Amino acid sequence: MDDLLLRALGTVTGHAIVLDAELRVVTWTPGTETLTGPLERDVPAPRLLCGEGTERPIAEALAEGRATAASLARIGIDGAPRSLRVRATPLDGGIGWLLVVSEEIDVSPGSLGDGACERWGILTRSPLMKALFRDLAKVARRDVTVLVRGESGSGKELVAHAIHLASKRSKGPFRAINCAALPPNLLESELFGHVRGSFTGAVRDNLGHFRAADGGTLFLDEIGELPLELQAKLLRVLQERSVIPVGGRDPVPVDVRIVSATNKSLREEVAAGRFRADLMYRLRVVPLFLPPLRARQEDVAILVDRFLSRLADDERTIEHVSAGALRLLETYEWPGNVRELQNVVEHAFVMGDGPVLLESDLPPELRGEESHAVRANVPPPMSAKTPEEQRIRRALERAGGHRGRAAAMLGMSRSTLWRKMRSYGLDEGAEQEHEDDAEV
Repeated sequence: MDDLLLRALGTVTGHAIVLDAELRVVTWTPGTETLTGPLERDVPAPRLLCGEGTERPIAEALAEGRATAASLARIGIDGAPRSLRVRATPLDGGIGWLLVVSEEIDVSPGSLGDGACERWGILTRSPLMKALFRDLAKVARRDVTVLVRGESGSGKELVAHAIHLASKRSKGPFRAINCAALPPNLLESELFGHVRGSFTGAVRDNLGHFRAADGGTLFLDEIGELPLELQAKLLRVLQERSVIPVGGRDPVPVDVRIVSATNKSLREEVAAGRFRADLMYRLRVVPLFLPPLRARQEDVAILVDRFLSRLADDERTIEHVSAGALRLLETYEWPGNVRELQNVVEHAFVMGDGPVLLESDLPPELRGEESHAVRANVPPPMSAKTPEEQRIRRALERAGGHRGRAAAMLGMSRSTLWRKMRSYGLDEGAEQEHEDDAEV
């Protein structure tokens, strides 16, 4: 097989070995030996891969002529031990076999080595995230308030839930509320509860999130969007450890740990008069900083695999991501972070065909393309003056100007996106489009 065909095969399948009908090695794609160790032509593949070990799943499957997938322990060409996943597929006409080889991911809870690990449902191989895991474990032991700083879509709620799971409150409830998702009057009721008859529509008592989270953890997302009048009431709850429901008179004791999150600097919000300094100090006893996905590109591949495994169904299962598609995924900036990556993977899963995710399955913006309609209707990102404005413009481009979809990509409510667009002068023609969003 000439070099061009091998490189074409590698682009589609990644690392692979081609066998003849007698199960002897014919050739392999560039880079395969970095995983398998040295390969030799005309050597029987079962002996080369499985050696004389007692467990020989690949050898047995090849001998029986059936497709299979199995794990193997190997020493790579660099001398490092590896756990490999080998998928064996017979070629049409019985002329040979294709073995697709990939490195298996270690997701054991205690693993913090050079490979990947999973803690509290968060999968990573990034040193930045592993450092965050260590800080998170320390913080979880103490019942202090924590402020998680991170961009929209980076996984702040996952971090908050991890703090809960690693704490002594793990057997208690975990409640989460987005402070930007509701108008002030409804938000107050959702946080502190209300008594029956306190306002129109209050036909029964409502506990509110604070009392519902008693004995556990309450996560306040987008805390920087909390209206000033509610900031004073939240401060009182933190100081007195009790809540007064809307329409009520008597304080109700609560035992709740607060974890809050924001994608903006609360110090800057305090300086601008939009946030109370005394509340900020209460909330950020311990700040944790969640790195954006572009700062941990090594996580892209394993997150893609995780999302694809969840999407697999009877109609399509993706077994491999082509080298070209993976290169685009790993070099993209991901302004919407992990949430945007998940959306892109779902797009590729729906739009593509077959067991391989190809470059052509990805959305146009990842391939360096954009529609004429988007270019005509959305101002170019180069005119943006701040990183946040750039992220908003990119999201609007991806959504074709649709604000509901753009807000979902950015991980913020429509009202928050609306306010930010107005502050950046991006709301031209927004009245009609805002109505359109509501109808979709």
